[in-house]
Amino acid sequence: MRVGLGFDVHPFGADGTLVLGGVSLEGRMLVGHSDADAVAHAVADALLGPVGLPDLGALFPADDEETRAAVSIEMLRDVAARVARAGWRVENVDVVVAAEEPKLAPYLDRMRANIAAALVPAGDAHVSITPKHGEGVGAVGRGEGVAVWAVALLEPITRH
Repeated sequence: MRVGLGFDVHPFGADGTLVLGGVSLEGRMLVGHSDADAVAHAVADALLGPVGLPDLGALFPADDEETRAAVSIEMLRDVAARVARAGWRVENVDVVVAAEEPKLAPYLDRMRANIAAALVPAGDAHVSITPKHGEGVGAVGRGEGVAVWAVALLEPITRH
């Protein structure tokens, strides 16, 4: 078994559509090359590291115009397929989202379902997402952006 850790952070930008865990929310959007879905990005990096694959930024470079405004949940689906081809399945993903806004509780079930569905090429993973507040500390606590940590447990695919 292998364990991976992913992290992503994005600042808030203009009003628009905020995307977290594949769920579109009205409010201030996150700034990024893709749709800036920090949940999908952190999960992707948590999967790539333990398998020995390049990180998300290497696979989908910020200077690549073909991936500008890419849908991050689709990038995660691509990562899951790469993980499966490398001979690994995802057993569990645990995600912590630090944000002052928006309130995420009403969206958690949809976020979990979206992440789990994106991981299907690499297994039927249990997905947990926990929202936290910055309690006024640092950039997240001041409401300047969103930070996400993800841990993934992977096991080799048994071949018969």
